[in-house]
This record gives sequence, C-alpha cells and structure tokens, in this order.
Amino acid sequence: MDPFELLHTIFYFIVAIGVLVSFHEFGHFWVARRLGVRVLRFSVGFGKVLWRYQKSPESTEYVLAAIPLGGYVKMLDERMEPVPEADLPYAFNRQPLASRTAIVLAGPVFNLVLAVLLFWLVLMVGDIGIRPIIGEPEQNTIAGQAGFVEREEILEINGKKTPIWSDVMITLFSSALDGKGELAVNVQDFSGQKHTRILEFPENMAKDQEAFYQRLGLKLWNPVIDPVIGNVLEDGAAFAAGLQSNDLIISADDEPIQSWMQWVHIVQKSAGVTLHVVVERDGVQMNLAITPKSVETDQGVMGKIGASVSVPENMIKTMRVEYTLPPWQALKSACAKTYQYSIATLKMMGHMIMGNASVDNLSGPISIAQYAGQTADLGWVHFVKFLAAISISLGVINLLPIPVLDGGHLMFYMIEAIKGSPVSEKIQMLFQQVGIAMLVSLMFLVIFLDLERLFK
Repeated sequence: MDPFELLHTIFYFIVAIGVLVSFHEFGHFWVARRLGVRVLRFSVGFGKVLWRYQKSPESTEYVLAAIPLGGYVKMLDERMEPVPEADLPYAFNRQPLASRTAIVLAGPVFNLVLAVLLFWLVLMVGDIGIRPIIGEPEQNTIAGQAGFVEREEILEINGKKTPIWSDVMITLFSSALDGKGELAVNVQDFSGQKHTRILEFPENMAKDQEAFYQRLGLKLWNPVIDPVIGNVLEDGAAFAAGLQSNDLIISADDEPIQSWMQWVHIVQKSAGVTLHVVVERDGVQMNLAITPKSVETDQGVMGKIGASVSVPENMIKTMRVEYTLPPWQALKSACAKTYQYSIATLKMMGHMIMGNASVDNLSGPISIAQYAGQTADLGWVHFVKFLAAISISLGVINLLPIPVLDGGHLMFYMIEAIKGSPVSEKIQMLFQQVGIAMLVSLMFLVIFLDLERLFK
C-alpha cells in the first residue's frame, strides 16, 4: 500500500469511527439531559485532549481527544466521585430504574436510528449497485441444481424485490440463517420471459458465509471482455515488462488470446514462469516477456502481474442500476434493511457462540479501515451504506449482555427489576473485570484475523 493510499484509508476510517461514535454517545447524552441528569463531559476519542469547549463551570465540557477509537459521556455519579448534596437529584445513580435504563439503551438505539437515516438518504437520492444478472452456475451447486441459467436476472426472492446484487446476497444469507429450507426466486431471462426457480437449503448451511456462497453457486454474469489492459500498477510484473494501458493482448506463448478471462487463467497458472506475450499498441504489434509474481491465496499459489482490465463504458452502463424511492416508501425500506441486517448480525453471533459458524466472519479495525477506504473510492453512496452497516453492528454488539458494554448494564438493571434492589457493587466489579477480559481477548482475536487476511 503506497503512502497516499494509506493516508486515504486512515482518513476515512477516522471519519467513519468519528461519526458512529459521536452518534452513539449523543444518544446517551441527549436522553440523560432530557431526564434531568447532569452531563459533565462529552468526549469523542480518548487520551490527550486536542480541543475542548465549556460555556460555564456548571455546563457540559465538550472534548475532542487524540485517539479516535471510541468516546464516552461522563455523568454526575456518586460511584465515581463525591457529589454535593444540592446536586444529588442530578446524579445518574440517584435516578429511577426506568430512567437509567433509557439512558443506557439510548446509545445502541441511536446507532440503529442512524442506520435507518443513512439508508433512507441513499434510497431517496438514488441507490447505486450492480444488476443481479447471474453467470452460468456449476451443476454441482445449489443454484445449478435449481435450474438457474446464465444471463437470468433475479427480480424477487420470496416476494421481496431485489434490484441490486447486494440485496440478493444479504437476502439469501439471512434466509439461510433463519433456517428457511426453500426459497422461491423469480427471474427474467434474456428474452424477457419470467420463471420461478426454487432454492433448497440444507440445514446449517450458513455456518460459514464464504462457504455458503461457494456452495450456493450464484455468481455475477461475466460477459466476454476483450483482453485490453486498463490500469497498470507501478510495483507489478506488467509495469516491469513494459505493458501499458490500452495494450491489446494478442497471444501468450503462441496461444491466441480471445478474452480477458482466458488471459487471467494463463497468468494465474504461470506464477514465476516467464510468458512470451505479443501485444498490439497503436496498431503495432510487439513482443514482451512477463513473469507473473507468485502470490499465496486461499486457492494456493497464483500468478499476478498487477494489471486490470479495460471495461467498455457501454458494458458498465448495462450492469449498473440506480433507483430511487418516494420518501415514505424509502423510509419503510430503510427500516426493513436495518431490521434485516440487525437480525442477521445477531443470528451470526449466536451461531459463532454455539460453534455453528466460523470466527473468520469477524472483522477487526484493520478490515474496517480497509472497507472504509475502498467504499469511499467507489463513491459517497457506497461509503454511506458502509457507515449504515457498521452502525448496525456497533448498535447490536453494544446490546450484548457483556459487562462493560451497554448490554451488560441493561442486564444488571433487569436483575434489579426482578429482585427489587440493585446488584451489589462488588459483584458488578467482578463481572466488569470478566467483561474487560472477554473484550480484550476478542480484540486480540479480530486483530489476528485481520493480520492473517492482510498477509494473505
């Protein structure tokens, strides 16, 4: 990763975390103020204070700190420091159980509300995606056995419209998590005829997300593209060999090249092997020697040359779809999307806890930073949708009954409601230590998974 790309990724990661954390903490802050609790500090970030503002000694102090990986709202509380008798009615710990519950619950709820607002904005302004036109599935996959045919466009799944490819994927995966064994998929073929295909899912098919999609066998239509070079990376084998943008690959080791995918397959199986290539540049043919670099992947060692395809503009327009919805319909769709993502996240976590799903589905700060940079490259719509998805994850995770998280506090409040008195501070402290240990262990795990993906 070059320095500019690294700075680009870090910038959008900080923007994403800043927006999500600010909205989460604003939920706690706003509800606390409305219920009469004095808020001493509203901080975005941890560590050294970079900027602060406080209107008066009695008002809230607003802080921007150096480490942008979280934030907090500090409220008046006898458990944290002595509180003057005159200020006791404004202390958090003196509030009724319902008020404390509402304040703690507000953070995760505001994350879910933010997701709804972001999805709503995208759907009203215009969502952008890839039309769900499928390629030819392999016969031993579930899609192949269901009779799907190349160039069919998926219109609906169990009556739910799926105008873009990402809607298809999340709907299918969520349905598998729900344990639905059979799905009716409405498609339209190239001639305009409509058909219904039945997908049958075996039990526990959604154990691993990547394996689920492989077994499913649905993939985007991959039209035949001429072997014309697009972008060339400066640190790749293609650049070192003298390959340039708009070069047309004519042959490799005397084998005529008819399509881009044919060229890709030749490169992939030629790791470390020199290819004698004929290219056409500005009407003139020339010979080049290219040695693909060896790269370790999940499928084994493959050759890579650091060059992309030049996709014709009319083909991009054919596959791209943009659609908008009226405000009320967009709001209903945004709520449905948020609910769908939330339930899918909860179910995936449940499967991982029960050992029925792989922890490889987890993403840590490195992966999130990469996704932030990549979606920003694709345009503001993709970045906003990324923010919505991460906001849902943040909201759902914070509702888990783990001490230290908001869900842990809510668990103690539930026990207090049942037994009629608060859980002792000694027991709470013990569970807090357990919760911290769990979170630290989880953080080490996701960072390890991130690094493993990065080096692969």
